Amino acid sequence: MQKEKNKLAKAGDVVYVIVIMGLLLPFVLGGAIFLWLAGLLFVLPLLAVLYVSLGVLMVIRGFNQRKYEKVIYRVLVGAVVLSVVYMIPGIYDKTRPVVRDGYVDLFEYAPFTETSKAVTLDGKATLKIDDNLPIIDGATALYPVYSAFAQAIYPEGEYYPYKSEVMSNRTGEAYDNLINGRVDLIFALAPSANQLAEAERLGKELKLTPIGKEAFVFFVNEKNPVKSLTVDEIKGIYAGKITNWKEVGGKRKKIRAFQRPEDSGSQTALQQFMGDVPIVDPPVEDIASMMGTIIDQVADYKNYNNAIGYTFRYYSTEMTQNNSIRLLAVNGVEPIKETIRSGDYPITNELYAITAGSDNPHIDAFIEWVLSDQGQEIVEKTGYVSIR
Repeated sequence: MQKEKNKLAKAGDVVYVIVIMGLLLPFVLGGAIFLWLAGLLFVLPLLAVLYVSLGVLMVIRGFNQRKYEKVIYRVLVGAVVLSVVYMIPGIYDKTRPVVRDGYVDLFEYAPFTETSKAVTLDGKATLKIDDNLPIIDGATALYPVYSAFAQAIYPEGEYYPYKSEVMSNRTGEAYDNLINGRVDLIFALAPSANQLAEAERLGKELKLTPIGKEAFVFFVNEKNPVKSLTVDEIKGIYAGKITNWKEVGGKRKKIRAFQRPEDSGSQTALQQFMGDVPIVDPPVEDIASMMGTIIDQVADYKNYNNAIGYTFRYYSTEMTQNNSIRLLAVNGVEPIKETIRSGDYPITNELYAITAGSDNPHIDAFIEWVLSDQGQEIVEKTGYVSIR
């Protein structure tokens, strides 16, 4: 009779363990899916170890397996420790500061708001457009400039930065909007080969009018001892020929040369800088897509102490003001307004007003005004270098 009771008790314990583990399983699977979508796959081993450990502990308690208890505890603790150790590189990676193009609050520069950072003219604008407003789009880094243009010559109103007559959808989408006739005018850097090909395919001719100048800059972690690189050294890094900071006067650490997505303004600037020199494949990260697949995506710059990235001077120093990075001198010349104006800084880009055959009657007058003393005053006061 006692044996029967013991068998029933053990059967009940088995059922209890199965039920508890079964109830927990959907939560564990849900947690695993969340970690996958959030890019935290390095946490999955710990989640699995904790789930299995719980089941093992319940079995030990339920079946009174005291003989092997200490050994099993040590194995479980060891498994937890190993999974935590496995997580450390992933945690380090996730805690590195990220520098992204377009990572700025454009509402701070929206025209006609009380706290707008968009600059104003010293006097009254010589041009006013009251109706049939040209629809403007452009690069994030240039939004403060053309927002100030609009603030000077457009009627006062509310202009939402992402959908209005004065918006900024970043370089790639701005070109797409222009080529497909959704906007009249964009402010950006020169188009990429893909953007030129798309315009030609649709029978659109891109007209580029220079309105200012800017420095294309390279940056590193503030703790990196390297303060200057030559043009050839930078090309060597992005061609994959220079792979260690020791080769350019730094510490013995492998160089992580980050890039930007294709057709972005800064990636096009890199391609133009490199010329015929092939660019090494960029670091990528696995991203869970909405269709449930893993895709490769160009990794955002993460501020490791061995990283190098690139952007534009004004965007970096004024719009994001990231104190954890340092802009590099190139050929010993710092990227400042004076060296951009003089031409001493060797990597400068022209900023353009770009059209593609818009029939808006105010386009020519708008661009002519941008090239006038008042328009160039706004370019200078914003922080860029005028073309005059």
